[in-house]
Amino acid sequence: MNYNVNEKGYYGEFGGAYIPEMLYPNVEELRQNYLKIMAEPSFKKEFDQLLKDYVGRPSPLYFAKRLSEKYNTKIYLKREDLNHTGAHKINNTIGQILMAKRLGKTRIIAETGAGQHGVATATVCALMGLECIVYMGEIDIARQAPNVARMKMLGATVVPALSGSRTLKDATNEAIRDWINNPVNTHYIIGSAIGPHPYPDMVTRFQSVISEEIKWQLKEHEGTENPNYVVACIGGGSNAAGTYYHYLHEPDVKIIAVEAAGLGVDSGESAATSVLGKEGIIHGCKTLLMQTKDGQITEPYSISAGLDYPGVGPMHAHLCKTGRAEFMAITDDEAMKAGLELCKLEGIIPAIESSHALAIFEQKIFKPTDVVVVSLSGRGDKDLQNYIEYFKI
Repeated sequence: MNYNVNEKGYYGEFGGAYIPEMLYPNVEELRQNYLKIMAEPSFKKEFDQLLKDYVGRPSPLYFAKRLSEKYNTKIYLKREDLNHTGAHKINNTIGQILMAKRLGKTRIIAETGAGQHGVATATVCALMGLECIVYMGEIDIARQAPNVARMKMLGATVVPALSGSRTLKDATNEAIRDWINNPVNTHYIIGSAIGPHPYPDMVTRFQSVISEEIKWQLKEHEGTENPNYVVACIGGGSNAAGTYYHYLHEPDVKIIAVEAAGLGVDSGESAATSVLGKEGIIHGCKTLLMQTKDGQITEPYSISAGLDYPGVGPMHAHLCKTGRAEFMAITDDEAMKAGLELCKLEGIIPAIESSHALAIFEQKIFKPTDVVVVSLSGRGDKDLQNYIEYFKI
């Protein structure tokens, strides 16, 4: 079984490029060039240099001693929260801005939910001196105010999406409309492993630095490159794709994907795509999608702005359908408690997205000898207001 994308842009039956004719030249230009550009020594050198000197990679693989003692297993945290800008998102935006420059693009657009991808995009645009427009749902703008301020300080224009649920899905719709209207000079930096081919594969490759580092770091810690489990939270799924990438074809490494159950999988207020989703097309690809019987997209809900998406990337849909990954759904309450527990046990305040991944230890029993690597995809600074309100701090 192959878990990587095939030459037609599919992961099994998921993926592809379902795009309006107006966007075909842009997407095709990217498809024809992305692997060639990424293989150029000058590209690799510049990408690696920026990851090292600007982002601060490699991010540590930290053995969480007290957390491990509590759950009687070996828990390692891949500290993507320590990257510049506070999450994994910067790995991909550095790669894509270098790609955009080589394709001669002068204007960058992006969509963002939790704001981390928007901040990461605004950051690299400032770094490279390119115009930056970020689309963000009106509701997310309200609940992620610090990130909105950061984007503006970095020189980006933040445009509110006022349609639909006014969250990530709607911001993506607005970004795609912009791209259709400005096809020649604009590159759309998609922040997740979603969208028309080649985006899911390109984003995954830029994020695969995560699992590349885990392999040699785990060798130093445990004498083996392969953990028993790799765990990550999933919205669209870029941090997860990067965490799994080098382990996809290692059958002894089990993959756990953690989705947002919101108020409960059957509550009608959820974002658990693997349970609630059916095959459908969203934002240019065929994937698992929460929808009504007549194919209208169901509004997702999660306390976490970054997991509040009605679909999942096509690679993850394939991992789900084939059974390669075990999908678990975590409620708001379970995630918030797990986030606070990490604060108290390890002195690390995680993003609410990452807290979903940490909550699995209350639900699943691991062996004392198991090595479990969890992607700590982001830090909790952006979520302090949510934590304050939830816990009445």
